[in-house]
Amino acid sequence: MRQRFEQQLSLRSVAIQDIKIPLKSRDELPAVVKGLQHIFLTPELNEKVFSLLESKISKGKKKTGRKGMDLWHILVLAVVRHSVDTNWDRLEMMANYDIFVRQIMGVHCTGFMSGEEKIEFSYQTILDNVSLVDEVLLGEVNQLVVEAGHQLLKKKDGEEASRLKTDSYVLETNVHSPTDLNLLWDSSRKCLDVVECLLKHTDLKGWRKIKYIYRTLKSQFRKTSHQVFKGKNETQKKQYVTEYLKQATQLLKRCEELIQHPPLATKAGLKVAILLLELGRYCDFLKKFTDQIARRLIKDETIPAEEKIFSIFEEHTEWITKGKLNKKVELGHLILITTDQHHFIVDYKIMEGQKDPSQIKDLNERLKTKFANRTIFSHSFDKGFYSEANLELLQRSEIKHVVLPKRGRLNREDKQRESDKKFKELRHAHSAVESNINMLEHHGLNRCMDKGLHGYKRCVGLSVLAYNLHQLGNALLAKERKEAEKMQRPLARAA
Repeated sequence: MRQRFEQQLSLRSVAIQDIKIPLKSRDELPAVVKGLQHIFLTPELNEKVFSLLESKISKGKKKTGRKGMDLWHILVLAVVRHSVDTNWDRLEMMANYDIFVRQIMGVHCTGFMSGEEKIEFSYQTILDNVSLVDEVLLGEVNQLVVEAGHQLLKKKDGEEASRLKTDSYVLETNVHSPTDLNLLWDSSRKCLDVVECLLKHTDLKGWRKIKYIYRTLKSQFRKTSHQVFKGKNETQKKQYVTEYLKQATQLLKRCEELIQHPPLATKAGLKVAILLLELGRYCDFLKKFTDQIARRLIKDETIPAEEKIFSIFEEHTEWITKGKLNKKVELGHLILITTDQHHFIVDYKIMEGQKDPSQIKDLNERLKTKFANRTIFSHSFDKGFYSEANLELLQRSEIKHVVLPKRGRLNREDKQRESDKKFKELRHAHSAVESNINMLEHHGLNRCMDKGLHGYKRCVGLSVLAYNLHQLGNALLAKERKEAEKMQRPLARAA
């Protein structure tokens, strides 16, 4: 049975409220730990967060049986991984040997302790449990953290109007630079990898020279790539491409025959069925890239963008050029980020096959819901979001000051709007969102190492949560530093 947190602590345990957090550290972890401590020690916030975790992770599970990982441990480890932008191996090390992390988890004990008493977490346990959280759950927890931050930072004389800033940037997926030639090689080698697994679990015959096929294909791929990208003789290029396609087609025919006439499983019948499904998937890729290479390099056709795939491992990956001067190409998805004057990320969205101007309407609706009880004083964007329809929509909304610069030549009305003193002031302040994005990239959102679209979305949610907890922790630590300074003043005067 999974529980929220172990309430019965041993005599040598360090209570979470007694953790000493350094006030002057410039590292990310102390501030994030302070934010986590605030969640744990604030009864109302604690109840809301744990209720959300239970509704997602423990829903539908029996309340008997083997004890699972505590919900608090899952939340802490998920946030810590993205706070320090590390991998699963380092996280396992921190969970078992980093005193500071173990203190906030509530499992650190002082004094001598036998090996049986020490609570440890294995790599697979951490991976499986942290992977239980999803994008929807993280969005709701993020909203609670932002509200807690606003409650902490609100002015004494009443409600403070929000000053919002919106921008987007590309979060890259973990893929190599794609070309038709290396994607065909990826498909070929994965077909051979699956066949090699089938040889271990079935009575498959006729693949005695599989290592030779592997070496031959790899060698041909390298020769062809060298000729295509560095060669000058067009006839020779096509000869190498034709030979590469011939070898890939031969492999495709053998794999398709294997799928049509599957071998008998000697053990693990279910695993063999899964392997055959995987082989079929890689054969489809092999067929696709063989066709594309023949059309592009031999028939000199142009392949439409909608037909292209940029990775066989992360199929959701997009080819993105943001239209800037450096003409940089990035592989991933655009992430829409909206921050306020306290630097909390109040809204975020993963844009799948969408561009900046198409986001204004949905963003406006989401903000109306989230800020139903708050006034939006201003909302600023860059030129990439501009369209006449977007400007009209924002001006009709309840936002007092809309900062949406126009692209291209300005008419008299646009010049008058953009020369307003408040418009200029808010436009100059908009660059703060770039700083927020840079900080977010240091919390794991520079390149997503998790697999699949589901893992990509979970990665974004956890990094935004770690970022917001960092901002909440910074506010709490700043408050404690002021109190510590007040306590030291009388002592300094007396001395």
